[in-house]
Amino acid sequence: MSDQAPLTSEFLSKELASLPGWSGDTSRIARTIEAPSFLTGVDLVHRVGVLAEALNHHPDIDIRWRRITFGLTTHDSGGVTGKDLALARGIDRLVLTI
Repeated sequence: MSDQAPLTSEFLSKELASLPGWSGDTSRIARTIEAPSFLTGVDLVHRVGVLAEALNHHPDIDIRWRRITFGLTTHDSGGVTGKDLALARGIDRLVLTI
């Protein structure tokens, strides 16, 4: 499956099962984390930004004090693609470091 091809509901459901904390549907997936402090959360957002630049794929990010929500979709493809799953896995690796 191409990284740019929209995922089917069935495929996405199986993939989300291996991404704890992520939920959504074929239009968008999201995860909210709670950082131990505001500055730790801001640092996490910065590191996700560096990763997003490297992948040329940018998440929607909402910061509410220590709660950060990452939303992923591939706008050009009209929904969730392999690029979103790859970024979700990268975000998860970064979350483990806080």
